[in-house]
Amino acid sequence: MNLFHFFLQNRGEILELTLEHLWLVGISTLLAVLVGVPLGILSAHRQVWNKPVLGTANVIQTIPSLALFGFLLPVPWLGDRADRLAILALTLYALLPVIRNTFTGIRGVDPAVVEAGRGMGLTGRQLLLQVELPLAMSVILSGIRVAVVVSVGLATIAAAIGAGGLGEFIFRGLAMVNNQLILAGAIPAAVLALSADFGLGWLERRLRPR
Repeated sequence: MNLFHFFLQNRGEILELTLEHLWLVGISTLLAVLVGVPLGILSAHRQVWNKPVLGTANVIQTIPSLALFGFLLPVPWLGDRADRLAILALTLYALLPVIRNTFTGIRGVDPAVVEAGRGMGLTGRQLLLQVELPLAMSVILSGIRVAVVVSVGLATIAAAIGAGGLGEFIFRGLAMVNNQLILAGAIPAAVLALSADFGLGWLERRLRPR
């Protein structure tokens, strides 16, 4: 049986695991953005938070993924549901690019533009929402783009703790020494990563200040 026939015969399961994979990546990325963007803004505006926030995110990034899953397993509420554990782990890994690019984007706004906004009577909140964030949006999106692509790859490892996703095929294929099963998980994951990279890259270019 060639690979095309294998995909055709197992299209239902492949679609189901792809949707599980998208769920894990989508929720974890959303949480990373909700946490990472405010932390990046805080680090850019308050120098005292710069090193602790970025340093913690850097340390988390150095922990091997399987080891992080192992560290989180004993946590009662998380350990009861593999998908919760996987989402938290993926969120932690996605934080660094989101925080770093938000920090870089906000700090990269021309000080003269900020001063002009202050001169027009804008409050700190108005400056952030109307000046800094719009000008930094393409840089922030670049960080989200990296976070999504990384999460798509790391989400395959979540199958090791029973969280589902395309990693189910990969681990099953490794156990059975079956290349078709491995490719059934690897190819859709690669397509997801490339699609996310292309789509967010296009959006990033559209939002880049001219």
